[in-house]
Amino acid sequence: MYTEVDVFVSNYTLIDPEIYQLWIDGCSSSEAVCTLHQRGFAKEYGATVELIASDVLDHYRTFALLERLLTVPSKLSEQMIFQIDDATKQMLIEKYYDLDDAVIRELLGRKLSSRHRKDLDEVSERSGAPLRCCRRQFDNVRRVFKTVEEMPGNVVANIRSTFLLSEPLAKKYGAVVFIACMRFETAKRKLQYLSFNDFYHCAQAIMTSWTYSCTGPEYYDTEMDREFLLELRELRILLDKEKEHKHLICMRLRPKLLEKSYQELELNFRLYTRALVGLACNLHRGRELRSLFIDLLERCVEPLRLGSWPKTDLAQFLCAYEQCALQMDVLREADLKSVWERYMRVISQCLLTMYHI
Repeated sequence: MYTEVDVFVSNYTLIDPEIYQLWIDGCSSSEAVCTLHQRGFAKEYGATVELIASDVLDHYRTFALLERLLTVPSKLSEQMIFQIDDATKQMLIEKYYDLDDAVIRELLGRKLSSRHRKDLDEVSERSGAPLRCCRRQFDNVRRVFKTVEEMPGNVVANIRSTFLLSEPLAKKYGAVVFIACMRFETAKRKLQYLSFNDFYHCAQAIMTSWTYSCTGPEYYDTEMDREFLLELRELRILLDKEKEHKHLICMRLRPKLLEKSYQELELNFRLYTRALVGLACNLHRGRELRSLFIDLLERCVEPLRLGSWPKTDLAQFLCAYEQCALQMDVLREADLKSVWERYMRVISQCLLTMYHI
């Protein structure tokens, strides 16, 4: 009797991107075969289900071997076992390290330890992603974090050079690494309405304006500029000129805002300015810095929501709030104009990002 054996012989490794994506998504080989069959794969290529299953199994065996190289992408470029063209190598790396926004949102605020890897069932349930997919992303984020957290220089450039990722994907990892380094509070129930994309934009703004990255290439952009945070305490002098500040803003915005927004501004300006300046004065403390997002929500976003501010009016108010303060002698005389600009650049970006009506 003869036994039927499926044999694939080649000196060039062929990768089907569709099958690879199913593997990346956490599908088992049998689930992948069912999915391909439902997509009309058999009819399109004139293949039997058995042949498709055999091809999928062969691909999955190859992916299992490649995975050991993908954890250190430079090895994939240097190895001689698999003959793969450069475009396919880049596709393999990019897809393997791809981040699902829903999964990463659930991972934000969690400790990236092996003990927490065992608790990813909840992440899978909340994000809707298969557990295998969640584990791959957790392991990738943890690997990237541990590799680059102590590297000097630009974190995105370090990720790109070490893991050979595209700039958009490296920026995503950079934001995750930064949030983890700063230990920002992101998991509070009140903050659950914010997506990973929201935190990404906020993190990018903070990294650009509040870290040592803007002071020279020899510094870390995963480390806050402590001198800047200490200087923020001096901004409390603005509260002594509250009436002047309010008058300048009202003069500028009276012809631009909706009547309801203007009335809210006149009525609640003290509440808004004390929240914005008060936040600045406390950021030099570690606990207050870590709770930045929850403080922005409770002290600024929620009162603004109660006032039913349209987002366009809010953007105009924040711009006027910054610019009118710069016109006042109090900041110039205290040499705080650049500090104020750095502070408001980030706060305005974060508030407009977090302000969901």
